[in-house]
Amino acid sequence: MTQPHGFQHILREAQQFLTQEGIPGWLIYDYRHSNPVFWQVVAPSGHVTRPCFLFIPDSGRPRLLTHHVDAGKFAPSAGAGAEESGLELELLVYSSRQTLLDCLGQLLAGRPRVAMEYSAHNALPRVSRVDAGTVELVRSLGPEVVSSADLMQYATQRWTPAQLAGHQRAAAKLGEIVNEAFRRIGERLAGLPADGPTEYEIAEFIRRRFREKGLEAADGPIVSVNAHCSDPHYEPEAVGSSVIRPGDWALIDLWAREATAESVYADITWTAYVGDRAPESRQRIFDIVTGARDAALQYLKDCFADGTVVQGWQADAVARRYIAERGYGDYFTHRLGHSISYEVHGEAVNLDGFETHDTRRIIPGVGFSIEPGIYLPEFGVRSEIDAYMSEEGPYATSPVQREVVLIGG
Repeated sequence: MTQPHGFQHILREAQQFLTQEGIPGWLIYDYRHSNPVFWQVVAPSGHVTRPCFLFIPDSGRPRLLTHHVDAGKFAPSAGAGAEESGLELELLVYSSRQTLLDCLGQLLAGRPRVAMEYSAHNALPRVSRVDAGTVELVRSLGPEVVSSADLMQYATQRWTPAQLAGHQRAAAKLGEIVNEAFRRIGERLAGLPADGPTEYEIAEFIRRRFREKGLEAADGPIVSVNAHCSDPHYEPEAVGSSVIRPGDWALIDLWAREATAESVYADITWTAYVGDRAPESRQRIFDIVTGARDAALQYLKDCFADGTVVQGWQADAVARRYIAERGYGDYFTHRLGHSISYEVHGEAVNLDGFETHDTRRIIPGVGFSIEPGIYLPEFGVRSEIDAYMSEEGPYATSPVQREVVLIGG
């Protein structure tokens, strides 16, 4: 994996956070790619087969504990003791189980607390990367294990100015493509014979436009009509996708990033009606969903102006209350938003008080989606924008849908 921020940058940011929070160190554990944080911080030169521990103290040089058979992947000349590696950290090499325990004890000696990718009761699954046995092992050596949830996002998930600019370019292209896709539906319906496009055909159109505009995505997009819109992660397949016809309600959720190693994603969802005017039933739900979306962003802006730091669950609560007060709380069945990073669902704070209770702080430098939804049996509505918490406050970084798109209207 690439190191978008570089080891020295992550080290500096991590030690700053550790010092501020009074945590003596951060122990990043990995076994066979179990912890993506490890691979973002450290980039070995080949296949690693044994458990590794990277210890970042609140000050001083970090130390990497690795097995003898893997040591050459981190420092070509590593011997049986501590060596200076190309990563500018100290390398400790173990071989037997006993030497592993001895070396790990050296790393943790005198440290009353240590942060790990651990979340009590697995409350935050994206944080909880370390198995229970390893947590027990570390505790047996003396330290209390605390969660690295806020530390990890502070040190590894904040966007650089270049990443923010790339995200905004990608988001603008997504806005263009989603409207092109709606126009494509109208053009196909207006053709002779008017057999109507399928959901899958429009998804293929979007994927082609991604390639033409220099964007990439690991999966998707979602193109759905009517009851399919009530499945938040519906993706059409070549066989069995619905034909789009006049009178249909359509939802398109598309995400992509610029095709470069260090870029971050953009992710938006828009909805449309195939006809001259959206039925009142659809318009009412659209208005409630977009109202909840806007209320959540305004809440973040107001809190920032007041100097109040917001946790992820609190933003979720604002939108959820807005929808519940209008009688549709039971139909908002997922979190309000997710972190956006090198993956479309990133490792930083989610706007979530429903699926989890995300107590991570929404800090400057992180990006996230705001995407409330109401999913009824006949149709669903979701409105998704991207937002960024800057040093001057939060703001939307993607196009914002204000009206139902009318196809052929």
